[in-house]
Amino acid sequence: MPIRKDKVIDILKQCYDPELPIDLWNLGLIYDIQIQDSFNDKQSDVNILMSLTTPGCGMGPNMVEDIKAKLENLDEVYQAFVDLTFEPPWNPDMMTDEAKIKLGFGSESVRRTSQDDK
Repeated sequence: MPIRKDKVIDILKQCYDPELPIDLWNLGLIYDIQIQDSFNDKQSDVNILMSLTTPGCGMGPNMVEDIKAKLENLDEVYQAFVDLTFEPPWNPDMMTDEAKIKLGFGSESVRRTSQDDK
């Protein structure tokens, strides 16, 4: 059975930047997820386009391998491909509110905005 996008996102939330206590999804490092049927119609190939917090980050290859290993460990995934891009460059505004609060980025404005939505 092909994998659902929400399950891919759940896996990405288990992958962390080794230098930060926030997962790659909430950091806003995942730019695109494409899912397609693999050759056997029972599994999917997953293509991830991601960035790093800085182009010189030496942990990039480790994060790429972590994503691939976790996705390819699922029965629904045949192959996972992860490509790095720096266009557009990552910036802290790409983080989710959850990540901004955990890292202390404008936590007051995030809380105020969240409360205004209620």
